[in-house]
Amino acid sequence: MFTIRRKRRAVAVGAAAALAATTLAVGAWSANAGQQDRHREVDLQLLALNDFHGYIEASASNTWAIGGVNTPVGGAEYLATHLEQAREGERYSTTVAAGDLIGASPFLSAVYDDEPTIESLNAMGVEVSSVGNHEFDAGIDELNRIIEGDEDFEGADFPYLGANVVDEATGQPVLDPYWVKDFGKGVKVGFIGMTLEGTGDIVSQSGIEGLEFTDEVETANKYAKELKRRGVNAIVVLLHEGGVPVAQDTGHECESLDGTAVGMSGPIVDIAETMTPLVDVLVTGHTHNEYVCSVPDPAGNPRMVTSASSYGRVFTQIDATYDKRTKDIVRSSVTGSNTVVTRDVDPNEEQQDIIASYMGEGYDEVANRLVCHIAEDIKRGATRAEEFPLGSLIADAQLWNTSGADTGGAELALMNPGGVRQDLLLNAGNPGEVTYKEVFEVQPFANYVVTLDLTGAQILAGLQQQLPSAARSTTLQLQVSEGFTYTWDKTKTGTDQIVADSLMLNGEPIVMDQTYRVTMNSFLAEGGDSFTAFKDGTNRLFGELDVDAFEDYLAEFGTAAAPLEAPELGRVTVIS
Repeated sequence: MFTIRRKRRAVAVGAAAALAATTLAVGAWSANAGQQDRHREVDLQLLALNDFHGYIEASASNTWAIGGVNTPVGGAEYLATHLEQAREGERYSTTVAAGDLIGASPFLSAVYDDEPTIESLNAMGVEVSSVGNHEFDAGIDELNRIIEGDEDFEGADFPYLGANVVDEATGQPVLDPYWVKDFGKGVKVGFIGMTLEGTGDIVSQSGIEGLEFTDEVETANKYAKELKRRGVNAIVVLLHEGGVPVAQDTGHECESLDGTAVGMSGPIVDIAETMTPLVDVLVTGHTHNEYVCSVPDPAGNPRMVTSASSYGRVFTQIDATYDKRTKDIVRSSVTGSNTVVTRDVDPNEEQQDIIASYMGEGYDEVANRLVCHIAEDIKRGATRAEEFPLGSLIADAQLWNTSGADTGGAELALMNPGGVRQDLLLNAGNPGEVTYKEVFEVQPFANYVVTLDLTGAQILAGLQQQLPSAARSTTLQLQVSEGFTYTWDKTKTGTDQIVADSLMLNGEPIVMDQTYRVTMNSFLAEGGDSFTAFKDGTNRLFGELDVDAFEDYLAEFGTAAAPLEAPELGRVTVIS
């Protein structure tokens, strides 16, 4: 892995950018707005982002279906312009976010430790954000550096909230639990920020030692009461947990940009239905979905729940009436909509300058270094619940990298699907040529390859943990290396779906009490994504970074004379 470091340049924030720091825009659902007394009521605007993941560049691969055509959208220079336009004429506006602003980032942000993204968001006018799980990719110490800065980097201008990120020893949050925006003229809004309770199951354990992630509802209820005691009655929760819009009527009024959403499902539904009515709006994320929904609170009153997709392709605008007498949001006035960040607006020059400043000497040389040649697209799956060629290729690379007696003696390798972040495309850049930037963006997490001892029974247990459980509501299918096969019988129930006597290694049955050398990345080896069976692996040997192992494999087997082809599927036999 190559990390570029340099002194942070001074950025002159223009007057317009400095003033425009308080808007959130959503629309589509409205809860019967009533008559307003304009002497005591003001118009409040919230503009919201989530799951930005460092997508500051306006790349060709960041798209949205517009008129049935996948159209390039997003990019910080265009997002900033859209936000500025939305804020025009709005006296009471703030821009907020619901986590995963950094982490799993494209090359330009990742190689500078996500400093470009924080600088971009500062200039864009983001005023507050919750943390998400990816804010912990490099551990709590690095998150604190991102927040506070260091001698070369000024850090975030906005507070990163983590009300449910708690020190196990003291029971106290290690990040600010909430923030109050004082607009003046008697208008105050409190923001409680949280990540999902399951964060500890999906990030590397070494970076969060001593931390626990508490229940979202209990935490929000606690701090909503505290805000009310402080005289802050208008309360918004920024929560890095979300849902899925569905075409079925679930009793929740929803709308989406493609017009297909009628209801919603997922963890956010139960959270929203049980969270205190003191909370007026929930801005959510994590699932990378786009929705504006109404979910009744425990008192039976409609309450807006929003999410703005991911990668800066969409932003949410929420408009509401604030009553100065009650010091609260008039719930019946709340409206919301999502807007696609099209590129038919003038790009923001300040954002262009920020991006250009990071693409100086050394960047092109590293980013454009030729690694290998490919003969066809090698892609991820449509979901994380299936076998896909790029996952198989990474597993093969990790097995090849660690199969030697001095590198681990590995016999098979496993790869988590969520760790594969981009496709390798034949026609990206120069056709058939794969650059280091493209390789890095496939695996941007800086995990190590780890080879460890697992019994056949532990391997089986790990495969069974691909299924949904109390710890994780979704199916995650591990990608497996060549030579390892098994059957997944979806006509059966529970863990019996993973057919125990079907596990084979190079044509020989896996023996339950026999020990095997298995390679995986350090995230998975620590039990990440709730694959806790692998935490018990012994005799661990740490190798190089996973992206370096992948690069070595591609360079070895993807030559100009013999370009690399996508592995054939079928290592896992699925019966359905």
